[in-house]
Amino acid sequence: MPFNSLFSWLIKKRIHQIDLFKKHPFDVQKEVLMNLVFSAKQTDWGIKYNYKEIDSYQVFNDQVPLTDYTILKPYIDRLLKGEQNLLWSDEIKWFAKSSGTMSGKSKFIPVSKVSLEECHYKGGKDLLSIYYNQIPDRKLYKGKHLILGGSAEINHLTADAYFGDLSAIILKNMPWWAELRRAPAKEIALMSQWEEKIEKLAHSTIKEDIYILAGVPSWTLILCNRILEITGKSNMREVWPNLELFMHGGVNFEPYRNQFKRIIPFDDMNYVETYNASEGFFGLQDDFTKDELLLMLDYGVFFEFIPMRDFDGIHSKNVIGLEDVEVGTNYALVISTNAGLWRYIIGDTIRFTSKTPFRFKVTGRTKSFINAFGEEIVVENADIAISEACKKTNAEIIEYTAAPIYMTDGNAGGHEWLIEFKKAPESIEDFTRYLDEALKNCNSDYEAKRSHENALAQVKMNVASPGLFEKWLKSAGKLGGQHKVPRLANDRVLFDEILALNLDA
Repeated sequence: MPFNSLFSWLIKKRIHQIDLFKKHPFDVQKEVLMNLVFSAKQTDWGIKYNYKEIDSYQVFNDQVPLTDYTILKPYIDRLLKGEQNLLWSDEIKWFAKSSGTMSGKSKFIPVSKVSLEECHYKGGKDLLSIYYNQIPDRKLYKGKHLILGGSAEINHLTADAYFGDLSAIILKNMPWWAELRRAPAKEIALMSQWEEKIEKLAHSTIKEDIYILAGVPSWTLILCNRILEITGKSNMREVWPNLELFMHGGVNFEPYRNQFKRIIPFDDMNYVETYNASEGFFGLQDDFTKDELLLMLDYGVFFEFIPMRDFDGIHSKNVIGLEDVEVGTNYALVISTNAGLWRYIIGDTIRFTSKTPFRFKVTGRTKSFINAFGEEIVVENADIAISEACKKTNAEIIEYTAAPIYMTDGNAGGHEWLIEFKKAPESIEDFTRYLDEALKNCNSDYEAKRSHENALAQVKMNVASPGLFEKWLKSAGKLGGQHKVPRLANDRVLFDEILALNLDA
């Protein structure tokens, strides 16, 4: 049997298991929780919180505190020095370095062998399983897969422990079935100098037969545009004739959709979204006709949720399980994982769109919103508004950020935006007006505050100089890989920092 046919047959077997957790979500999550607790009951954490007595979610909820990185950091610092059996029973020798979007301080997220195999890699296999199931007769394994990831740094604190971007850890431990068809060479894929890496990626993959692209949309666009510059081709199919799938995540794809359509102008090009963070693989697009993600319930991750209206960080009182979530409510995501994160507030917010099965959209970050005047603008609202304004003005963006303008001397407050355009609109005034109208349409609180301009004035718009956000990321040591520009903030600290670079340009 040809390898591609064998691969297709094997990977489709997973569909039955996915259907099972769709039908029995609560039973599956209960089993995940009990397995996690059992595996960790003899760890330092498990002994401290008496895991041997936990026999239900209610007891788990009562006995184990909510955590964030600050709470777990003393344990992780000991892990970095080589101690084991602290948060998880299996050996921890890999750490995903993550600074997120809002903080300059690095976090070192523990990654266990089981979390790699049963969470991160399982997510990749499931995505391909679903893809083969929904679009038959694929021949993806005839060609190469180009994964655009971050850099790897060796952690010399112990002999065999290291840290890097999650994508680097995944590449360094790639299973054989994925490594067979991956491009480019590891020494290029794991380079830390981003500008040089893009050049070598572009030149080394031009002659490859690429079927799949995977990465953050903004950085993938940079690579594709550079390849088109080098080759002089008009679209990516002239470079890679068999390109058919882009697996993306990290940021909302919608603001970038038109740019991908321009460089890959073919209706048979497929786009599939994933929700894969340093802490785990949580969701993927299982129905390509719907702009939502399936919550993956059998990856060794137990999920809890805090309604954002009740959110108070680790002091939050109203924490619920999957059984009690409601469609349409914005929740902070809480996870317990097979790498030793316990009731960990990851910092992301989601909104369920369905409970049969549990599908959702990522709406933003617990610290990435604007609510200076009761308007409660989240990243999901901002992405929708940007996309709508781009459509109506035939514009294309590279990046954006926004922050509040505070009320002063009796003047109304407002929102200030900074946008770097790939293709600028003919009229910035029209773009601003369409963006403002779209925000009103998707957020009733914003509409109410803007209705008479008594609380919120018209949006103030700034056009970023070319390369501004890349310049800021570079100055912050966050250029390339999985790093993202902070979309929204409820204060002006980062916004004014980026704006100052724009004014100096």
